[in-house]
Amino acid sequence: MPRAMSRLAALLFAVFLAACSNGEARPGVTDVTGASPDLAFTMTRATDGRVVDANAYRGKVVIVYFGYTNCPDVCPATLANLTEAIQKLGPHAAAVQVLFVTVDPDRDTLPKLKEYTAAFDPHIDALRGDDNALMRFARRYRVAYSVETSPTYDVMHSESVFFFDTTGRARLVALKTDDTTAMAKDIASLF
Repeated sequence: MPRAMSRLAALLFAVFLAACSNGEARPGVTDVTGASPDLAFTMTRATDGRVVDANAYRGKVVIVYFGYTNCPDVCPATLANLTEAIQKLGPHAAAVQVLFVTVDPDRDTLPKLKEYTAAFDPHIDALRGDDNALMRFARRYRVAYSVETSPTYDVMHSESVFFFDTTGRARLVALKTDDTTAMAKDIASLF
C-alpha cells in the first residue's frame, strides 16, 4: 500500500505542476508558453538506431509522450488518438512529429519500439535512452514514472502529452487526448 500511495502522490504532483501555467487553453489542455522549458534531449531513435537530439526535429511541431510498449490501455489509446488528430491535418500532417519516449528501456528494445510505433502512424518516432538520459528528459518536463520489478513487474507513468512549436518552444500540455478534432486544431495552431 505505501508504494501505491507514493505513486499516486507523484502522479498528482506532476498533474499539479502541469496545471501551474499561463492558463488553460481548453479543458484538459494547459498553455505552458514561457513556463516550460524548450525541447531538449539526447536519445536513441528506434527507426534507425541513431542518437538524436531535439535539433533533429526543428521545423516540425513535436508532440512528446512518455509511455511503454507493454502498457495495456493508456499508451495505445493515446497514440491512437494522436494518430487520428494528425490525420485530420491532411497535407499538414507531414509537419508533425510524435516522439514516444519509453519509460521501460529494459524491456523496450529498439526493434520492439520500432514495431510498436509503426502499428500506429509513420509520424511517430520511438526514443530510448539509458537510465540517466531518460531521467534527465522526464525531469525536464516534470514527468513522473517508476518501474518496479519485484514482486511483480509494474510500470507507472504520468499521462501528460507535451506539444512544442516548430522552434522547439513548449506550448501546450494535455492531460486528455480523446477530443481528436480539438487536438488537431491545437496542433495546427503551432505551425
